Amino acid sequence: MPIDHEKAINIAHVLTEALPYIRRFAGKTFVVKYGGNAMGDDDMIDSFARDIVLMKAVGMNPVVVHGGGPQIGKHLEKLGKKSEFVEGMRVTDAETMDVVEMMLGGLVNKAVVNAIAKQGGRAVGLTGKDGGLIRARKLLIKGQDIGQVGEVEAIDPRVVDHLESGGFIPVIAPVGVGADGTAYNINADLVAGKLAEVLKAEKLVVLTNTPGVLDKNGKLLTGLTPKKIDALVTDGTLSGGMLPKISSALDAARNGVKSVHIIDGRVEHALLLEILTDEGVGTLIRSR
Repeated sequence: MPIDHEKAINIAHVLTEALPYIRRFAGKTFVVKYGGNAMGDDDMIDSFARDIVLMKAVGMNPVVVHGGGPQIGKHLEKLGKKSEFVEGMRVTDAETMDVVEMMLGGLVNKAVVNAIAKQGGRAVGLTGKDGGLIRARKLLIKGQDIGQVGEVEAIDPRVVDHLESGGFIPVIAPVGVGADGTAYNINADLVAGKLAEVLKAEKLVVLTNTPGVLDKNGKLLTGLTPKKIDALVTDGTLSGGMLPKISSALDAARNGVKSVHIIDGRVEHALLLEILTDEGVGTLIRSR
Protein backbone atom coordinates (compact mmCIF):
# COMPACT_ATOMS: atom_id res chain seq x y z
CA MET A 1 0.00 0.00 0.00
CA PRO A 2 1.55 3.35 -1.06
CA ILE A 3 2.50 5.72 1.75
CA ASP A 4 0.39 8.84 2.16
CA HIS A 5 2.17 11.76 0.41
CA GLU A 6 1.82 14.18 3.34
CA LYS A 7 3.05 11.54 5.78
CA ALA A 8 6.01 10.83 3.52
CA ILE A 9 6.95 14.52 3.40
CA ASN A 10 6.80 14.72 7.21
CA ILE A 11 9.04 11.67 7.56
CA ALA A 12 11.54 13.10 5.08
CA HIS A 13 11.55 16.43 6.94
CA VAL A 14 12.28 14.72 10.25
CA LEU A 15 15.11 12.68 8.75
CA THR A 16 16.77 15.66 7.07
CA GLU A 17 16.46 17.73 10.26
CA ALA A 18 18.19 14.94 12.21
CA LEU A 19 21.10 14.54 9.77
CA PRO A 20 23.31 17.45 10.94
CA TYR A 21 22.87 16.36 14.57
CA ILE A 22 23.82 12.77 13.70
CA ARG A 23 26.97 14.04 11.98
CA ARG A 24 27.84 16.39 14.84
CA PHE A 25 27.40 13.79 17.56
CA ALA A 26 28.97 10.75 15.88
CA GLY A 27 31.53 9.25 18.25
CA LYS A 28 30.38 11.41 21.18
CA THR A 29 29.37 10.02 24.57
CA PHE A 30 25.93 10.77 25.98
CA VAL A 31 25.12 9.94 29.59
CA VAL A 32 21.38 9.28 29.89
CA LYS A 33 19.80 9.15 33.32
CA TYR A 34 16.63 7.04 33.12
CA GLY A 35 14.47 7.69 36.18
CA GLY A 36 12.39 5.01 37.84
CA ASN A 37 9.37 7.28 37.47
CA ALA A 38 9.83 7.19 33.68
CA MET A 39 9.45 3.40 33.64
CA GLY A 40 5.67 3.60 33.77
CA ASP A 41 4.79 0.71 31.44
CA ASP A 42 6.25 -1.61 28.81
CA ASP A 43 5.50 0.80 25.95
CA MET A 44 7.48 3.59 27.67
CA ILE A 45 10.44 1.29 28.32
CA ASP A 46 10.36 0.01 24.73
CA SER A 47 10.26 3.58 23.36
CA PHE A 48 13.27 4.53 25.49
CA ALA A 49 15.18 1.39 24.49
CA ARG A 50 14.53 2.00 20.79
CA ASP A 51 15.91 5.55 21.13
CA ILE A 52 19.07 4.24 22.83
CA VAL A 53 19.61 1.56 20.18
CA LEU A 54 19.13 4.07 17.37
CA MET A 55 21.67 6.42 18.97
CA LYS A 56 24.21 3.60 19.07
CA ALA A 57 23.39 2.55 15.50
CA VAL A 58 24.17 6.02 14.09
CA GLY A 59 27.51 6.26 15.86
CA MET A 60 26.77 7.85 19.23
CA ASN A 61 27.84 6.25 22.51
CA PRO A 62 24.96 6.24 25.02
CA VAL A 63 25.67 5.28 28.62
CA VAL A 64 22.55 4.66 30.71
CA VAL A 65 22.34 5.33 34.46
CA HIS A 66 18.98 4.28 35.88
CA GLY A 67 17.08 4.96 39.05
CA GLY A 68 14.42 2.82 40.66
CA GLY A 69 12.96 4.74 43.59
CA PRO A 70 9.30 3.81 42.96
CA GLN A 71 10.21 0.14 42.53
CA ILE A 72 12.21 0.15 45.78
CA GLY A 73 9.36 1.91 47.60
CA LYS A 74 6.78 -0.64 46.42
CA HIS A 75 8.91 -3.57 47.53
CA LEU A 76 9.58 -2.02 50.93
CA GLU A 77 5.83 -1.48 51.30
CA LYS A 78 5.25 -5.19 50.64
CA LEU A 79 7.69 -5.92 53.46
CA GLY A 80 5.75 -3.58 55.75
CA LYS A 81 8.60 -1.06 55.83
CA LYS A 82 7.87 2.66 55.49
CA SER A 83 10.08 4.78 53.23
CA GLU A 84 11.61 7.87 54.82
CA PHE A 85 13.35 10.73 53.01
CA VAL A 86 15.61 13.57 54.09
CA GLU A 87 15.99 16.31 51.47
CA GLY A 88 15.05 13.89 48.69
CA MET A 89 17.43 11.15 49.86
CA ARG A 90 16.07 7.78 51.01
CA VAL A 91 16.99 6.82 54.57
CA THR A 92 18.78 3.49 54.04
CA ASP A 93 19.36 1.08 56.91
CA ALA A 94 20.91 -2.36 56.32
CA GLU A 95 17.56 -4.02 55.51
CA THR A 96 16.64 -1.25 53.08
CA MET A 97 20.08 -1.51 51.45
CA ASP A 98 19.44 -5.19 50.72
CA VAL A 99 16.25 -4.21 48.91
CA VAL A 100 18.06 -1.39 47.07
CA GLU A 101 20.71 -3.77 45.75
CA MET A 102 18.13 -6.40 44.82
CA MET A 103 15.93 -3.94 42.93
CA LEU A 104 18.55 -1.68 41.34
CA GLY A 105 21.28 -4.21 40.60
CA GLY A 106 18.82 -6.97 39.78
CA LEU A 107 15.23 -6.43 38.70
CA VAL A 108 15.38 -2.87 37.33
CA ASN A 109 18.84 -3.15 35.76
CA LYS A 110 18.01 -6.35 33.92
CA ALA A 111 14.65 -4.98 32.77
CA VAL A 112 16.46 -2.10 31.04
CA VAL A 113 19.13 -4.42 29.59
CA ASN A 114 16.44 -6.76 28.28
CA ALA A 115 14.42 -3.90 26.76
CA ILE A 116 17.50 -2.74 24.83
CA ALA A 117 18.19 -6.32 23.69
CA LYS A 118 14.59 -6.63 22.39
CA GLN A 119 15.25 -3.63 20.13
CA GLY A 120 18.42 -5.18 18.73
CA GLY A 121 21.00 -3.51 20.98
CA ARG A 122 23.78 -5.10 23.01
CA ALA A 123 23.64 -3.86 26.59
CA VAL A 124 25.62 -4.90 29.66
CA GLY A 125 24.30 -4.26 33.15
CA LEU A 126 26.62 -3.01 35.89
CA THR A 127 26.55 -1.64 39.39
CA GLY A 128 29.23 0.61 40.81
CA LYS A 129 30.79 -2.50 42.38
CA ASP A 130 31.71 -3.95 38.98
CA GLY A 131 35.26 -3.21 37.85
CA GLY A 132 35.68 -0.73 40.70
CA LEU A 133 33.44 1.64 38.76
CA ILE A 134 32.08 3.78 41.64
CA ARG A 135 34.02 4.37 44.86
CA ALA A 136 31.65 5.85 47.43
CA ARG A 137 31.74 7.43 50.86
CA LYS A 138 29.00 8.05 53.40
CA LEU A 139 26.83 11.09 52.72
CA LEU A 140 25.70 13.23 55.65
CA ILE A 141 22.72 15.55 55.20
CA LYS A 142 23.39 18.66 57.29
CA GLY A 143 25.39 16.48 59.66
CA GLN A 144 22.64 13.83 59.86
CA ASP A 145 23.54 10.17 59.27
CA ILE A 146 20.81 8.56 57.14
CA GLY A 147 22.39 5.12 56.87
CA GLN A 148 24.02 3.54 53.84
CA VAL A 149 23.50 6.56 51.62
CA GLY A 150 26.59 7.59 49.75
CA GLU A 151 28.13 10.16 47.48
CA VAL A 152 30.61 9.58 44.69
CA GLU A 153 34.21 9.71 45.87
CA ALA A 154 35.75 8.59 42.56
CA ILE A 155 34.80 6.94 39.28
CA ASP A 156 37.08 4.59 37.35
CA PRO A 157 35.67 4.65 33.80
CA ARG A 158 37.82 1.88 32.34
CA VAL A 159 35.07 -0.75 32.34
CA VAL A 160 32.72 1.71 30.61
CA ASP A 161 35.39 2.61 28.05
CA HIS A 162 35.96 -1.08 27.25
CA LEU A 163 32.25 -1.72 26.80
CA GLU A 164 31.80 1.34 24.57
CA SER A 165 34.75 0.43 22.34
CA GLY A 166 33.39 -3.12 22.04
CA GLY A 167 30.05 -1.88 20.74
CA PHE A 168 28.13 -2.44 23.98
CA ILE A 169 25.76 -0.09 25.78
CA PRO A 170 26.58 0.17 29.51
CA VAL A 171 23.54 0.20 31.83
CA ILE A 172 24.57 1.30 35.31
CA ALA A 173 22.76 0.95 38.64
CA PRO A 174 23.72 3.67 41.18
CA VAL A 175 25.18 1.46 43.90
CA GLY A 176 28.71 2.28 45.04
CA VAL A 177 31.17 0.66 47.38
CA GLY A 178 33.26 2.18 50.16
CA ALA A 179 36.93 1.56 50.91
CA ASP A 180 35.87 -0.99 53.56
CA GLY A 181 33.53 -2.84 51.19
CA THR A 182 30.31 -1.26 52.48
CA ALA A 183 27.64 -0.85 49.80
CA TYR A 184 26.05 2.57 49.42
CA ASN A 185 22.81 3.71 47.85
CA ILE A 186 23.63 6.78 45.71
CA ASN A 187 21.16 9.14 44.07
CA ALA A 188 21.09 8.24 40.36
CA ASP A 189 21.15 11.91 39.31
CA LEU A 190 24.40 12.41 41.20
CA VAL A 191 25.97 9.31 39.65
CA ALA A 192 24.90 10.36 36.15
CA GLY A 193 26.31 13.85 36.63
CA LYS A 194 29.68 12.65 37.93
CA LEU A 195 29.93 9.99 35.25
CA ALA A 196 29.22 12.59 32.55
CA GLU A 197 32.06 14.72 33.92
CA VAL A 198 34.56 11.85 34.05
CA LEU A 199 33.64 10.57 30.58
CA LYS A 200 33.77 14.13 29.20
CA ALA A 201 30.31 13.52 27.78
CA GLU A 202 28.88 15.72 25.05
CA LYS A 203 25.56 15.81 26.88
CA LEU A 204 23.91 14.68 30.08
CA VAL A 205 20.22 13.91 29.49
CA VAL A 206 17.98 13.39 32.52
CA LEU A 207 14.64 11.67 31.86
CA THR A 208 12.09 12.20 34.59
CA ASN A 209 8.31 12.36 35.12
CA THR A 210 7.91 16.11 34.62
CA PRO A 211 8.15 18.21 31.42
CA GLY A 212 11.42 19.69 32.70
CA VAL A 213 12.24 22.57 35.04
CA LEU A 214 9.09 24.58 35.71
CA ASP A 215 8.62 28.05 37.14
CA LYS A 216 6.15 28.82 39.95
CA ASN A 217 3.32 29.07 37.41
CA GLY A 218 4.09 25.66 35.90
CA LYS A 219 5.67 27.12 32.76
CA LEU A 220 8.56 25.20 31.20
CA LEU A 221 11.94 26.92 31.54
CA THR A 222 14.77 26.34 29.07
CA GLY A 223 18.01 27.94 27.95
CA LEU A 224 19.08 28.14 31.60
CA THR A 225 22.57 28.96 32.82
CA PRO A 226 24.18 28.15 36.20
CA LYS A 227 23.58 31.76 37.30
CA LYS A 228 19.86 31.58 36.46
CA ILE A 229 19.52 28.26 38.27
CA ASP A 230 21.17 29.64 41.41
CA ALA A 231 18.52 32.37 41.44
CA LEU A 232 15.70 29.80 41.06
CA VAL A 233 17.02 27.80 44.02
CA THR A 234 17.36 30.94 46.13
CA ASP A 235 13.79 32.10 45.51
CA GLY A 236 12.36 28.61 46.20
CA THR A 237 11.22 27.84 42.64
CA LEU A 238 13.35 24.70 42.70
CA SER A 239 12.97 22.41 45.68
CA GLY A 240 12.33 18.82 46.80
CA GLY A 241 13.16 16.00 44.40
CA MET A 242 14.25 18.45 41.71
CA LEU A 243 17.20 19.63 43.83
CA PRO A 244 19.46 16.56 43.30
CA LYS A 245 18.76 16.76 39.56
CA ILE A 246 19.62 20.44 39.42
CA SER A 247 22.67 19.99 41.64
CA SER A 248 24.12 17.26 39.42
CA ALA A 249 23.19 19.24 36.30
CA LEU A 250 25.02 22.32 37.58
CA ASP A 251 28.13 20.36 38.56
CA ALA A 252 28.21 18.67 35.16
CA ALA A 253 27.72 21.94 33.28
CA ARG A 254 30.45 23.62 35.31
CA ASN A 255 32.90 20.75 34.84
CA GLY A 256 33.11 20.16 31.12
CA VAL A 257 29.76 18.74 29.99
CA LYS A 258 28.64 21.06 27.19
CA SER A 259 24.91 20.87 27.90
CA VAL A 260 22.42 19.19 30.22
CA HIS A 261 18.85 18.36 29.26
CA ILE A 262 16.01 17.58 31.68
CA ILE A 263 13.12 16.05 29.75
CA ASP A 264 9.86 14.16 30.26
CA GLY A 265 10.53 10.44 29.92
CA ARG A 266 6.78 9.78 29.60
CA VAL A 267 6.76 11.40 26.14
CA GLU A 268 7.27 8.81 23.41
CA HIS A 269 10.77 9.08 21.89
CA ALA A 270 11.53 12.13 24.05
CA LEU A 271 15.25 11.33 23.91
CA LEU A 272 15.46 11.49 20.11
CA LEU A 273 13.24 14.57 19.97
CA GLU A 274 15.55 16.39 22.36
CA ILE A 275 18.83 15.38 20.72
CA LEU A 276 17.98 15.26 17.01
CA THR A 277 15.52 18.11 16.44
CA ASP A 278 15.84 21.88 16.38
CA GLU A 279 13.19 22.56 19.03
CA GLY A 280 13.71 19.88 21.67
CA VAL A 281 11.11 18.94 24.28
CA GLY A 282 12.49 19.85 27.70
CA THR A 283 14.79 22.11 29.69
CA LEU A 284 18.23 22.88 28.26
CA ILE A 285 20.97 23.95 30.64
CA ARG A 286 24.04 25.37 28.96
CA SER A 287 27.52 25.32 30.47
CA ARG A 288 27.83 29.06 29.85
